[in-house]
Amino acid sequence: MEKIKALTSENGVVIFTKSTCCLCYAVTILFHELRVNPVVYEIDKDPQGREMEKALLKQGCSSSPVPAVYIGGKLVGSTNEVMSLHLSGSLIPLLKTYQSLS
Repeated sequence: MEKIKALTSENGVVIFTKSTCCLCYAVTILFHELRVNPVVYEIDKDPQGREMEKALLKQGCSSSPVPAVYIGGKLVGSTNEVMSLHLSGSLIPLLKTYQSLS
């Protein structure tokens, strides 16, 4: 879907979420704690949200289409993938160029 492609290519870190999803909130908070200000796009507030969900699933989001985390234009995955990367120490190097100094 063009909207997903545009958002992920124009922004370093993008998290597609739903406003009522607690896992989406937890992933977003994690990124803020790591000093990264991602673009958070709530697909449930978009008239094309259903189509975006289907497109995210087709791109490789495993069990749930949200949260869908993109870093540097590439799909990292959902909560499980992000937390696994973080616990293994591999997430911070991916985010290094997107971290703020403050």
